[in-house]
Amino acid sequence: MRELQFIRTGRLEWRERPDPALQHAGDAIVRPFVAGRCDGDTMPIHRHVSRPMQIGIRAGLIDPVVATICGPVPFQGPFGIGHECIAEVIDTGADVTNVRRGDYVVVPWAVSCGSCRECARGLTAKCATTRTSTLAAFGFGPASGPWGGMVADRLRIPYADHMLVRLPDGLDPLRVAAASDNLADAWRCIVPSLAQRPGGSVLILGGAAQSIGLYAAGLAVAHGAETVDYVDHRVERLEIAEKLGARAHPARKGKLRRTDIPDRRYDIVVEGTSTAAGVDAGLRALEPGGICTPVGYYLPPGTKVPLMHMYASDATLKIGVSHTRPVIPDLLDFVARTGFPAEQVTTLLADWDEAPTAYVAHTTKLVLHRPPLATR
Repeated sequence: MRELQFIRTGRLEWRERPDPALQHAGDAIVRPFVAGRCDGDTMPIHRHVSRPMQIGIRAGLIDPVVATICGPVPFQGPFGIGHECIAEVIDTGADVTNVRRGDYVVVPWAVSCGSCRECARGLTAKCATTRTSTLAAFGFGPASGPWGGMVADRLRIPYADHMLVRLPDGLDPLRVAAASDNLADAWRCIVPSLAQRPGGSVLILGGAAQSIGLYAAGLAVAHGAETVDYVDHRVERLEIAEKLGARAHPARKGKLRRTDIPDRRYDIVVEGTSTAAGVDAGLRALEPGGICTPVGYYLPPGTKVPLMHMYASDATLKIGVSHTRPVIPDLLDFVARTGFPAEQVTTLLADWDEAPTAYVAHTTKLVLHRPPLATR
């Protein structure tokens, strides 16, 4: 079967790998037919980072945990890439009862069992059963397990009754192409906190987390935030934010400055610049008791945060990998009920066979698609 593999910066190829087979009675085999490119995938695709990151880890300039996720030479190809997909179930093991052949399902980016202590606490990206290192995940290479990438002809899904989430009838798969990760990540940043602060104010610092910030802005508007301000330097993203109902604020390219942010305080801040300056600015922009959630990669081991300011304002810094499996059912139900237009964030819709060239495009959100084997 074919799998899209990252070879090196700027180059991806279709390569052959063995067809997956059912190994346990709880497994399923699925065929991805919609795949989104995660915001994080663009870093090794567009920048020569592997060797510099290896040197940075050795020199103590980059946190060594990066090597446990992406390998001792981070993002060293070839490896199967991609960890957002909507797939069609094509085979199931004898113990699988929640999904059946022909179902359209979301496959979460992190592999989890659903029954260990971590999964029971909702920490599905830290599953004790599937994880042999920092993460068990699709699309990060062998350091995160043998799962391969999601832009592939077939995937084996363990613990299928837990892992796979069926799409509601009538929901367009292209609308929720990023439900495996980026869209669900935005949901966990916005919806629970806004439920505790009805009508609260929201600030999104866009940039490195390109689509997450836009999904977060749209979800904040759709969930009744009084104010949703979106700050970014790229015109394409500012225009999308406005279409989703947010107020767009152009920033200068480069290091975020406090003057780029509206002069007010917010209940919720989503930090998507992947910079220490963004974290600092986000925390200082909070209302008393506010929550700042950074969603990017923060590579230096000594990223500073303004602790005294946080102490004085009773601020919460909530940072961690996204545990998307617990939120996906509510997310899908919301999108199906309300028609939330998540597809407006998609800036390039490409044919599946064009993946090697499309995946390297400099665009905010790429989605690949091909026809499913059976229509519903």
